Amino acid sequence: MAVLHLVNGSPHGSRALADCLLRAGAGDAVLLIEDGVYAAVGSLGAETTRLAAGRVALYALVPDLAARGLAASGLAADIVPVDYAGFVALTTTHNPIQSWF
Repeated sequence: MAVLHLVNGSPHGSRALADCLLRAGAGDAVLLIEDGVYAAVGSLGAETTRLAAGRVALYALVPDLAARGLAASGLAADIVPVDYAGFVALTTTHNPIQSWF
């Protein structure tokens, strides 16, 4: 089963996402949560999808986007918005789950 990577660190103050994408394998999934959702929008979102290069599926947690005043409509291409039910579904289809801080 593929790995689910949870990234909660802001790309402004953490290398969590960069380190995660270096180590993530083909078919893995990356879910951006908490301050990690900043990597899903605007130019950072475009850079995130470029670094993922289609190897991994990218997701962003909508409640965490909303808590930071970000809209799911602003997500970069190839980053899929998920709600809490989607988060739970990802945990049931991936194993193990790796957290990146």
